[in-house]
Amino acid sequence: MKFKGYLLGVLSSVSFGLIPIFILPLKQAHFSMDITLFYRFLFSALMVGGYLLYSKESFRINKKELLILAVLGVCYALSSEFLFIGYDFLTPGIASTVLFIYPIIVALLLFFFYKEKLNKLSVMSLLLAFAGVIVLCLKGKGLEINFAGLGIVMLSSLFYALYMVIVNKSDLKVSGFKLSFYSMLFTSTFFMIKASASGESFAIPSVSVFVSFLIFAFLTTVISSLCLVYAIKYIGSTPTAILGALEPVVAVMVSVLMFHEKFTTNLLIGITLILLAVIFNVIADHRKSKLDRQNILKNA
Repeated sequence: MKFKGYLLGVLSSVSFGLIPIFILPLKQAHFSMDITLFYRFLFSALMVGGYLLYSKESFRINKKELLILAVLGVCYALSSEFLFIGYDFLTPGIASTVLFIYPIIVALLLFFFYKEKLNKLSVMSLLLAFAGVIVLCLKGKGLEINFAGLGIVMLSSLFYALYMVIVNKSDLKVSGFKLSFYSMLFTSTFFMIKASASGESFAIPSVSVFVSFLIFAFLTTVISSLCLVYAIKYIGSTPTAILGALEPVVAVMVSVLMFHEKFTTNLLIGITLILLAVIFNVIADHRKSKLDRQNILKNA
């Protein structure tokens, strides 16, 4: 079961890291991003919904859960929106790496809004993440920061972090699959409203584009979500979160091999620093959770 869990964790990260393969050609063809993201999340929701029907799980939710899941859908939508806008300013490798700072932002949000303490490992992870971003911005002998691109992708990371914090703190009594289904459904609704307001056509121009949407939804969203749920079940959240470090690595490899992004020394160092930062942050979070459980047992 352990091996199966690690394999599923790797599959989840790899599938999420494949996003540039589908998004960049569509952007280069000037195909509507709102329509692309609408169909990506709609088809993903239908596939996960099909699994819920197969497993005979109820779709029922109460008003409070409906509101929270709608907010989660908007957070996920804005995270996707800002990431794909960021691809216009930064290379996919750098954008995907900066996005992966979201666990650090989660730690900061919990520190400022929920007064959760930052231990030494958490502080070290913040410093490493900051250093990693600076190194990614180095070109030649000085800093060459695309502030617009960096800010946009940081917004993507912020909204994904908000998604994680809301899931963690809202005490939702729904399964991972039901949460994924409604999040994807509300995310697709967000892009449907946005595309409708812009007067864009929802017509799919060809069978090949339809198949591309299906593969995009299945590989980068459904597989990633399902593998993540089962990986956590088999090996726990900490090892699964550490395996998530493969996401930007895969995205960088895709960018280098398929889209001819230069694999520079700065890119290697920046990725390494950010991955170390995230791993330290996950370990710090694991230690804190363990300590909290011990304190609860002592006081019981």
